[in-house]
Amino acid sequence: MKTFIKLVILLFCAGAVFGQQTISGKITDTKNNPIEGANIYLEGTYDGASSDKDGNFSFETTEEGTQILIVSMLSYEPHYEAGDVSYFQNLHIKLMESVNSLTGVTLTAGTFEAGNNSKASVLKPLDIVTTAGATGDFVAALQTLPGTTTVNEDGRLFVRGGTAGETQVFIDGLRVFQPFNATANNMPTRGRFSPFLFKGISFSTGGYSAEYGQALSSVLLLNTTDVPLQEQTEISIMSVGGGLGHTKIWGDQSLSINTSYMNLAPYEALIPSTQGVRWKSPYESISGEAVFRSKGEKSMFKLYTGFNHSNLDIEQEDINFDDFVRFGLKNNNLYFNSSYKYYFENDWSLTSGASIAWDTNKIGIEDDKVDNKETSSHLKVKARKNFSNRYDLSFGTEYFHTNYDETYTDVNIDEFDNNYTDGLWAGFAESDIYLSNKFAMKLGVRGAHSSLLDEFKLSPRLSLAYKPGESGQFSLAYGDFYQRPLSDVLKFDESLSMEKASHYILNYQYINNGKTFRTEVYHKAYGQLVKYDSEMPQFDSAYSNSGDGYAQGVDVFWRDSKSIENLDYWFSYSYLDTERDYQNFPERATPNFAPKHNASLVTKYWVDKLRSQVGLSYSYGSGRPYHNPNNPGFMQEKTKSYNNLSFNWAYLIDQQKILYFSVSNLLSLNNVSNYQYANTPDVGGVYNRRAITPPADSFFFVGFFWTISTDGKSNQLDNL
Repeated sequence: MKTFIKLVILLFCAGAVFGQQTISGKITDTKNNPIEGANIYLEGTYDGASSDKDGNFSFETTEEGTQILIVSMLSYEPHYEAGDVSYFQNLHIKLMESVNSLTGVTLTAGTFEAGNNSKASVLKPLDIVTTAGATGDFVAALQTLPGTTTVNEDGRLFVRGGTAGETQVFIDGLRVFQPFNATANNMPTRGRFSPFLFKGISFSTGGYSAEYGQALSSVLLLNTTDVPLQEQTEISIMSVGGGLGHTKIWGDQSLSINTSYMNLAPYEALIPSTQGVRWKSPYESISGEAVFRSKGEKSMFKLYTGFNHSNLDIEQEDINFDDFVRFGLKNNNLYFNSSYKYYFENDWSLTSGASIAWDTNKIGIEDDKVDNKETSSHLKVKARKNFSNRYDLSFGTEYFHTNYDETYTDVNIDEFDNNYTDGLWAGFAESDIYLSNKFAMKLGVRGAHSSLLDEFKLSPRLSLAYKPGESGQFSLAYGDFYQRPLSDVLKFDESLSMEKASHYILNYQYINNGKTFRTEVYHKAYGQLVKYDSEMPQFDSAYSNSGDGYAQGVDVFWRDSKSIENLDYWFSYSYLDTERDYQNFPERATPNFAPKHNASLVTKYWVDKLRSQVGLSYSYGSGRPYHNPNNPGFMQEKTKSYNNLSFNWAYLIDQQKILYFSVSNLLSLNNVSNYQYANTPDVGGVYNRRAITPPADSFFFVGFFWTISTDGKSNQLDNL
């Protein structure tokens, strides 16, 4: 009996030995360098081993049939081998380096980010309201970045030789149709939005994503806050108005409301009439914004609305009239924006949204009247799939609808109607491909069709990025961009084509230890620009798309917040070489809004003993071209250079209260933006002129900011 039992045990052990199989191989990287310490095992078992210093591994298993062999190693992508166990011998497995979202390459050509969590961030959200001279306007803060031009009589964004109409603004991915307040000629305007409602800003000076179109030069993307950190009430009191805001949170829902009133009567009383303006009624505006958010387990819903009412009544000097010319304006703007995002299984997400805007203007020019209204809407659906941390795909479609109607009534009570309606459809697809932590690319294409112009345009987009070291990287971008002609032309002629610009951008960026260095070389080629044969667009002008041009230059940005204790500063410089033949230009020339050199220096210093932050901002622009009919040539003269020194002081009263004081154009420099010449020469054959000097170029305000936190955790010291 004992002999029989021993025989059974012997046969069982022999069977186990004969049932074992050896799994072996070598683990290397893509360059055949051995990887030590990789974990190799069969899925669902304890059978496995680690690779040695030469990358070799070997272990035995009793498993049979089809199995999955898994290889894992920190900083590398997991590797899977599926097949019969008998084939898992003498394997050579190459592991690919995993893409690290924190330290890997990022696509940055042409784009500046403003957000605390962005790797490409060069501005923080608080910079929008603490930069001297910005006075809480995000556009004024962005004008301290390279690639922008300060056009002090306008106030909007002029980017790399492009007009203000070539930049589009989006909130949560949806178009804002009238992002700036209405104003008079040669009177600077401001953005309609409060920076406190937004978590981040992406400002692209060129080569932007295929998701966005109808912008020849740049796009500004504003993203509202997803989930506010705490309930709070904000009270601001300024020398020309005030504001009140409140955020309420209940569960996963929240509501933020912000309203403000502005009356420039105290300021306008100080403006001498010798600057070419007399105020009959001061500029006055009332505005409000609200953001509702509802966060689900896998979804986010947002509803944004903003309204603005403004009016002014002024008299402006005109060299062709003996007396001042009266100009009156009443503007009403109402904007709605809603977006919904849902996260599905398997890394799919779907984003949908809609925006609509109503804008009306009642304009009086002496005895003539202009009434116009524009109703515009935007519908958008986008899907995104993350296949892995190396590859994702997004695609979508959108539709824009615009209805524009204008009635002009002259002194004889004759009415002239100008209007148009357009439906513009667009589709886009784009993919981010990360080949390694050092190399990535973005491939995209966009197609758009306008029912008004009856044409279809296809726009390819490409961006590449290479990271040779830990802190620096190179980026390259190319793209074609199309834009429908603006309303001041389309209301007279609907037979035109879309204008075109092609962007070529080479970028280098270095970020390390509180220091950011960025430089960019670009070339922008214009085609199909609108031309007309009159001084201004009018019903009997001859229009064409025969215009063209170019813009090229170099941008430099440097920011340092570590080298000197308590000091944060940045410097930007732009060199711009541009010419274009458009509008009523008789030949290619540099337009008036495009100086060759622009520079900005922004400093912020914290004085601990005084509980204060003191800031200075200096902006410089070389002389701007203008046309002098007394001399030969076109646009051959230049104004004197633009200089602006601004000061900002913020005093921390306690953890919830800040008193601040700001002065723009501290030295009260007389910055001439252009010259107006008489239509006819005097008896000596000379065309007389007057300088155009915006009256609002110098500005100051005193403010008080008070945050009442419901949980007592508000800390304004952290903000400063």
